[in-house]
Amino acid sequence: MDTNGEIESADEEFHSQSGRKYRPVVAHDRAVLEMSSLDPESSSTSANAQSSLRKIKVSLPENMHSEERERSSLSPDGPQRESKLELFGFDSLVNILGLKSMTGEQVPAPSSPRDGEDVAITLGRPKAIDLKLGTMMGVFVPCLQNILGIIYYIRFSWIVGMAGIGESLVLVSFCGLCTFLTAISLSAIATNGAMKGGGPYYLIGRALGPEVGVSIGLCFFLGNAVAGSLYVLGAVETFLDAVPSAGIFRETVTRVNGTDSLGPIPSPSLHDLQIYGIVVTIILCFIVFGGVRMINRVAPAFLIPVLFSLFCIFVGIVFAKKDHPTAGITGLSLSTFKDNWSSKYQNTNNAGIPDPDGAIYWNFNALVGLFFPAVTGIMAGSNRSASLKDTQRSIPVGTLAATLTTSALYLVSVLLFGALATREKLLTDRLLTATVAWPFPAIIYIGIILSTLGAALQSLTGAPRLLAAIANDDILPVLNYFKVADGSEPHIATLFTAFICICCVVIGNLDLITPTITMFFLLCYAGVNLSCFLLDLLDAPSWRPRWKFHHWSLSLLGASLCMVIMFLISWSFTIVSLALASLIYYYVSIKGKAGDWGDGFKSAYFQLALRSLRSLGASQVHPKNWYPIPLIFCRPWGKLPENVPCHPKLADFANCMKKKGRGMSIFVSILDGDYHECAEDAKTACKQLSTYIDYKRCEGVAEIVVAPNMSAGFRGIIQTMGLGNLKPNIVVMRYPEIWRRENLTEIPATFVGIINDCIVANKAVVIVKGLDEWPNEYQRQYGTIDLYWIVRDGGLMLLLSQLLLTKESFESCKIQVFCIAEEDSDAEELKADVKKFLYDLRMQAEVIVVTMKSWDTQVEGGGGGGGAQQDESAEAFTGAQRRIAAYLGEMKERAEREGAPLMADGKAVVVNEMQVEKFLYTTLKLNSTILRNLLPLRG
Repeated sequence: MDTNGEIESADEEFHSQSGRKYRPVVAHDRAVLEMSSLDPESSSTSANAQSSLRKIKVSLPENMHSEERERSSLSPDGPQRESKLELFGFDSLVNILGLKSMTGEQVPAPSSPRDGEDVAITLGRPKAIDLKLGTMMGVFVPCLQNILGIIYYIRFSWIVGMAGIGESLVLVSFCGLCTFLTAISLSAIATNGAMKGGGPYYLIGRALGPEVGVSIGLCFFLGNAVAGSLYVLGAVETFLDAVPSAGIFRETVTRVNGTDSLGPIPSPSLHDLQIYGIVVTIILCFIVFGGVRMINRVAPAFLIPVLFSLFCIFVGIVFAKKDHPTAGITGLSLSTFKDNWSSKYQNTNNAGIPDPDGAIYWNFNALVGLFFPAVTGIMAGSNRSASLKDTQRSIPVGTLAATLTTSALYLVSVLLFGALATREKLLTDRLLTATVAWPFPAIIYIGIILSTLGAALQSLTGAPRLLAAIANDDILPVLNYFKVADGSEPHIATLFTAFICICCVVIGNLDLITPTITMFFLLCYAGVNLSCFLLDLLDAPSWRPRWKFHHWSLSLLGASLCMVIMFLISWSFTIVSLALASLIYYYVSIKGKAGDWGDGFKSAYFQLALRSLRSLGASQVHPKNWYPIPLIFCRPWGKLPENVPCHPKLADFANCMKKKGRGMSIFVSILDGDYHECAEDAKTACKQLSTYIDYKRCEGVAEIVVAPNMSAGFRGIIQTMGLGNLKPNIVVMRYPEIWRRENLTEIPATFVGIINDCIVANKAVVIVKGLDEWPNEYQRQYGTIDLYWIVRDGGLMLLLSQLLLTKESFESCKIQVFCIAEEDSDAEELKADVKKFLYDLRMQAEVIVVTMKSWDTQVEGGGGGGGAQQDESAEAFTGAQRRIAAYLGEMKERAEREGAPLMADGKAVVVNEMQVEKFLYTTLKLNSTILRNLLPLRG
């Protein structure tokens, strides 16, 4: 398709009613060849990219037969010609209507071609179709494999012995409810549009903003990296328990409660755990470097030993009394069940063996931290969203099924273990599952080792990809080292993850590592719940998840449970994890390059602004709640440099009109011309002005209006700018000193017209004269702020002078209020009234009263006297009288010729020449009085 809308072919053509030439599509048509080279299975995940409006270059492979190349060419120019394929502007229509944002689609990643760029597609053989996974193998199995880990095999029976059956049921239900509610929130968010790389980071970042997404995403990365060390230590400890002779150092021997009733209990040496753990981590790191495809092929095989070992455990429990007459194992006994119902918290050593002198005391809160990693792993399915056939069906069904299955398994296991053995056996036999397993314990050892190594391999595989996804979003410059191209392996991120894992392995204590993992995972789960809560509560048009079983109250309950569990485990760990996330958030907000992802916070701000605007109503704002909303008229009377859209001192003055910088200013400028011709120039100018406002640290917005001339543009601005009670109430502009220097006679008329428009619109006007001398924020001022209170302005001048004192550059100044009184009036009484008025307004100012002759005295004195008493303003007054008289005469003559009444601005005018002369005299007299008598007072 050409850009003119014609489709050309080498065969016959036909004509449409509009006169265009069309030809039928044939088998060797370039569009057909191009579509055949696309992956048909990727249509669901890349439909958005396919539908975007792009120019597509089609190139032919060099080894293609010449006849095929000739047939594939659609133009006489041969294969060198570029074919531009446009989808009839449909994508532009979608963008205009905002339908893409409503469907929850996101902006493509920077690594993918952007709209308008050329995309090269080589014709030839179709791409190999990647294998897509279903709900069972894509979500349920990975989640099950990650949830059923080391904790169940070597710690679960110990937890039952320490907490008792009753509190163990509460513990499992409590932790299971938290992950179940998180799975519901995850299902809702995951079914609200396509998911990309990054798993929970992608979901949280697009819902709560890039700052929150990066902070929680990095904590989740640390949790996964530390979890890898947990699995490695679990596998090594199981191996050393199964093969004690493999230990290099002497084993630690502990006696239960200071007695030898059950004999010494061996536990692996800490140094053996460290050495073997480091070696295993390095081996796993080399496997990860082999690529994710090899890991995915081996991953299903890790689940078979897990399922078989579970089968052997339950069979062994049923026949335990008969096949295992070991001391402490009673089989399924009701008396044992009753004895183990209550809890028995006590001290243990670092290996978890009961010891009266042990340094660790266990309670319910500590057991929550120990057990919670056994219910994590629900994010395994969302991390594989790119490999799923139907993401929006597989993730909810598979995740919730795995969560419910494992929770039921844990609840049943509590009852079985509690009735199986005595409390002493539960607390001392760390591998009770292997002891009772049928037909021999080696099966459990193999199952534990393989499952933990598989989980560690998944952690070392998923954590680097999460870090690479954060780095690829180009938010934090410090993470640029971990960026990877599409389809490449994150080798640097893998090495960094392995380094963290080895550091945790050096600690060597499984029970000290698990609370750390718990905090990071709980922080991530809380972020997922808060994301769903915010999106559910706002209920934006784009929030339409396919998973319907969700509610904001459930998400809020899930987030609350996450926070409660964090504080139950350890308030110190909680404070540290929240502080770490807050520091990352603060760093991203300052140093990051986060863009607008359409997150929920922006939607919340928008809805809050709408509700606040509606609550303000349209009635007049009470004086107590009045805030200055200045409209800064940026159009200069003269020229400014091209990169300076507003006078710098005008922006500084606008900042001085707001208390401590809080408030909103509207910076407007007018672009002369036709709107259709200057629309793009207006957008560019608006961006430039907005950038300049940010540079000057002004809290405000920029607006550019295109109008035929300045007067018409300002009249439109003053009528339409703002919403409801958030309309600007003060107009700030620069006094046009330039018109006298360059004799620009049209400027005064425009200037006066703008002031008249402000008066008609009931706006206050602040005109800044001598703007070039206005101090910046770094120039400290001393002396006085002189306020000439001449006419009643509602206290605006007093307020502005008071606002100046809140600025650092003016805080050392004092306010002087000058009041004008007639010679025959009581000046002291006026001064007392003004002081009382200022006291009621809680303003500190010095009051100075200056007297002057009134107009009546001037008339009676015959022009104000003569000789030495002649006022210097008399000449100016006489000249102004002549100009006004000439102007009024022209207006009257024009009205007589047209046979119409005297009109001005469309209204009938009645001129009171006496009032005009009185106003003129008072103004000039006041000006001369101020210049002659008040300036010496400032010295």
